Amino acid sequence: MSTLMPDIANHTTAQTEGTLDWVGMSNIEMPMMVASQGENERMVSTFIDAFVNLKEPQAKGIHMSRLYLLLDELSTSNTLDFQSLVTLLSGFISSHHDLSDNAKVQFRFDYHLRRKSLISGKQGWKAYPVTLTGRLNKGKLDIELAVDVRYSSTCPCSAALARQLIQKAFKEKFNGQEADLDSIHEWLGTTEGIVATPHSQRSVAELKVKLNANISEFPITALVDIIEGSLKTPVQAAVKREDEQEFALLNGQNLMFCEDAARRLQHAMNNTAGYDDFWLRINHLESLHAHDAVSITTKGIEGGYQP
Repeated sequence: MSTLMPDIANHTTAQTEGTLDWVGMSNIEMPMMVASQGENERMVSTFIDAFVNLKEPQAKGIHMSRLYLLLDELSTSNTLDFQSLVTLLSGFISSHHDLSDNAKVQFRFDYHLRRKSLISGKQGWKAYPVTLTGRLNKGKLDIELAVDVRYSSTCPCSAALARQLIQKAFKEKFNGQEADLDSIHEWLGTTEGIVATPHSQRSVAELKVKLNANISEFPITALVDIIEGSLKTPVQAAVKREDEQEFALLNGQNLMFCEDAARRLQHAMNNTAGYDDFWLRINHLESLHAHDAVSITTKGIEGGYQP
């Protein structure tokens, strides 16, 4: 004879009545096949947050296992793309039709891309943190893709101060002398010749975009290419000496404050079709200061992202 197990969520009422904005689970670890434009589908290891609202003030709680099982079905039997994400959100709500009319899910994962070195042609893996967020609120759909890209930024002010010191050292070295080209060339190749260097730092560009139903696969690689193409100095994977030298040249030709980087990327996004809205944050992780230099901006549409 089987024993009927109690179902507290269904057969008891809330100790204190009230509606709740979100109830669910956070940091669910699960593999997912992800579809990115221009890339083969690939498996990634995701951390997932899954929520529905609780609109019934007397209900004891939601059925968290239903959310988990829908995620598990997506993980084992489908690919994470735009349509499957919409279907998942609808499933969250339909599985709680008497309790919920809003749903939210967020996937966080590293997306690895093979990237070529600057000169030598060597290749290596680079990991790009990606966050994919879907919301379905009373029938209104909102799909957001966020990606972080690391790059190098060299301070224009520091570069000017370094050049001034090099000029001073040059004047002190050759003042009153008949300096020939070979002597100057040899001196510039010494540590005495380049007496100062500008400070630079590893930096991070964070970009979020609102996606629309015109896409099927997520434009992860396209966003990475826009960011790296705009800023010109993405961090490298495999490098030889010729690549390191080219990287130094690119940094010297692309001196930028955080404001410069933000405007470059803002301009690129304003000239890129296919995204309903964007938000970006530039973080220069200062080597001169113990704090970071930051710029934030948006597309600036009415009712869109706020800075």
